[in-house]
Amino acid sequence: MKLLHLDSSAAGARSVTRELSAAVVARWRDLVPGLEVVRRDLDAEPVPHLDAATLAGADAASVAIGQAVLREFKDSDAIVIGAPMYNFGVPSTLKAWIDRIAVAGETFRYTADGPQGLAGGKTVVVASGRGGMYAGSPMDFQEPYLRAVFGWLGITDVRFVRAEGVAMSPQAREDAVRAALAQVDAIEVPLAVAA
Repeated sequence: MKLLHLDSSAAGARSVTRELSAAVVARWRDLVPGLEVVRRDLDAEPVPHLDAATLAGADAASVAIGQAVLREFKDSDAIVIGAPMYNFGVPSTLKAWIDRIAVAGETFRYTADGPQGLAGGKTVVVASGRGGMYAGSPMDFQEPYLRAVFGWLGITDVRFVRAEGVAMSPQAREDAVRAALAQVDAIEVPLAVAA
């Protein structure tokens, strides 16, 4: 089984989502013998944003990176994403990665009956960190966006491990991380993915 581990936080060692995504990956390593993990740090090595040269195929380096990113995604059975909420959404580095995996004819297609996802059968676990309390609020453009993107690609097993209110106080951060780590401990690997 292959697991793709992505981190997108710019906070380095202070990152809540990096701590949580590492805990999720460690949990899966414990549960899945022989788990192969591919790691991509979108802050340390950002995927170039799409531009006219990339779309025209004129920037060979950017095209090659996009092809490698798409191959990593398609080859994975599970994806663990460290995704902090930045300005009510996802970091631009994560959006740039999404732009490289949401490719017509590769991970979805248009049909006479509407769009069809081609990347089903995967599990996505998002380790989300938020400075305030946003779950279920109209200001949460992060979780609905990620659910919509992965749903568009045909992935229905999308789970969230959420630490909210981490910027409210040191105690709130500690409590939120502890609660999120308890969620990590409860994660089960789907049998279809572990097989």
